[in-house]
Amino acid sequence: MQKLLVATGNAHKTEEICALLGDGYEVCDLKSYPHLPAVEETGTTFLENATLKAVEISRQVPGLVLSDDSGLEVDALGGAPGVYSARYAGEDGDDQRNNEKLLRELAHSSELERGGRFRCVMVLAENGERLAHFDGAVEGHIMSGGQGNGGFGYDPLFVPVGYQQSFAELGEEIKNTLSHRARAMEKVSAWLAQRS
Repeated sequence: MQKLLVATGNAHKTEEICALLGDGYEVCDLKSYPHLPAVEETGTTFLENATLKAVEISRQVPGLVLSDDSGLEVDALGGAPGVYSARYAGEDGDDQRNNEKLLRELAHSSELERGGRFRCVMVLAENGERLAHFDGAVEGHIMSGGQGNGGFGYDPLFVPVGYQQSFAELGEEIKNTLSHRARAMEKVSAWLAQRS
């Protein structure tokens, strides 16, 4: 079984990637390597941040490393929160505070201006070198209030095109077929299958 280290400490992200990857891989994340220093995300794009994490971690841990940088881009906010999605309300921000800030920023935006997308960029690296990168996006709109208890992050506010419910209401099974991460992971899986 091939090992794959996901360069994250976010358990939700690791679970989602495991579910999308399926069998055949022994997946672990940075919780298995508590001695590793955190990689500073100093990039201004998802690709830059994903590359920084994957390459740096792959210098310190043998085998394949997969990193992901993802977030929400809202048209009315010029693409914000973007790479700052996880810390939109500040370094110690959490999901609730990030969502509250986003709703405040959109308070005077019409329904038509609330379009946006979740975007994900994934990078595979090994021995300090980037092997490949992959991206995925899902279009939708931001509701004026959160709905649903599932998912994480901005899921309660985001309704994907073609649906009436938020990601937090749709459930993991549906979300994992159409999310930005699912679309990027399809490409990762295809690349890994060709390589083995």
